Amino acid sequence: MAKNIITGIDVGSSKICTVIASYDEDLDSKPQVIGTSIVESKGIKRGVVINIEQAVSCVVESLELAEKMSGLTISSAIVSVNGSHIASINNKGVIAVSNRDEIAQDDVLRAVESAKTVAIPNSREIIHVLEREYVVDSLPGIRQPIGMSGTRLEVDTHIISAVTTATHNLKKPFEQISIHLDDMVFTGYASAEAVLTNTEKELGVMLLDIGAGTTSITIYEDDAICYSGCVPYGGTLITQDLSSILRMSIPDAEKLKLNFGKIIEAKGKKTVRTSEGPSFLKKEFENTEQKKDDFDGDTYDVKALNLENIEAVSKRMFDEIVEARLEDIFEFVVDEVTKAGFEYKQPAGVVVTGGTANLYNISKIIQKHLGVPARIGTPHALIGMIDEIESPEFSVAQGLILRGMRLEDEISVSSSSGVGNIFGSVFGWLKKFAP
Repeated sequence: MAKNIITGIDVGSSKICTVIASYDEDLDSKPQVIGTSIVESKGIKRGVVINIEQAVSCVVESLELAEKMSGLTISSAIVSVNGSHIASINNKGVIAVSNRDEIAQDDVLRAVESAKTVAIPNSREIIHVLEREYVVDSLPGIRQPIGMSGTRLEVDTHIISAVTTATHNLKKPFEQISIHLDDMVFTGYASAEAVLTNTEKELGVMLLDIGAGTTSITIYEDDAICYSGCVPYGGTLITQDLSSILRMSIPDAEKLKLNFGKIIEAKGKKTVRTSEGPSFLKKEFENTEQKKDDFDGDTYDVKALNLENIEAVSKRMFDEIVEARLEDIFEFVVDEVTKAGFEYKQPAGVVVTGGTANLYNISKIIQKHLGVPARIGTPHALIGMIDEIESPEFSVAQGLILRGMRLEDEISVSSSSGVGNIFGSVFGWLKKFAP
């Protein structure tokens, strides 16, 4: 049985993650990962390429490692796009059905194309036109109108756009190494594909993907996406504050941020396992038995982290630093959502994912400051070689693979540059097969 190959590349501010996956065309099963790599990101800040040469080097390294693992040579990929330049709008398209007997696929395509005629500045390009619902002869709430009888077809769409210069600069590193971009996917949408449940989408939910340099926002209402946005602040702010206040290096502050919660949770356990971040920095330490006198009330022993000149850290101080910065991020998020005219307090609450979702007690902090239930969104969308990509910081990478699988079943409209979600282009890149 033929196997289709999909390559997803999450281009983040702290890491570039490449995932190569295969799936059986005739089976409704999870895609199987056959190659992965995670390398430190350089030349990218807050989701935007700021140094082409450095970005090229990182992309090449990530691709080569994933190709070596999979035994394949990759010529095309689906890539994430992010940054504060991301904007969204909801717009409707209306057409008269060409064949009054029943609605055909061509009618649906024309309706979506009609919705695309929204006023978008010349400096921006559309990267997604996502159908929210269809209305057939004033009957709303229809998800799939093809085959239905009707004379008038209306589609309500969610349109996500990006600044053209930002997307062009993102394309350049791939153009230089002859990698064709099958699609560019907003990180918030990709994460939503990987971590949100159908029930959450139906009830209404806000997804926050908090990375190193950005926080992507995606809101669903009535099983349809209604808002997409991004604020240029992420976990790096917490690292910088820890470094400044506790007088430690940035690498040590990052290590403390990622692992202090594990040390707290390990109180009384025999070992403490810690990591310095993604796999490109990963290193494990095994501490000796944590004795009672290693913990003096509020102060915790952090010798296992091998921090320079620091052996103990106050939990109270750590919590205050982390919570203050998270509160700042949440305020920016609430401000953006409110200005757009949407409600951040959704019935299903908040799902938080991304690298910063690994912070100790972050769900409780969200509940405290946003006043809604919260949970950590961990992706479980793929099978196979997934040991390296099972935690929240890899939600986007897994979502890119799912998005690639579903493109064939979606009716999308291309952006003016030709890299957007064009229905007809799907068939070309899905014809890559495993050897």
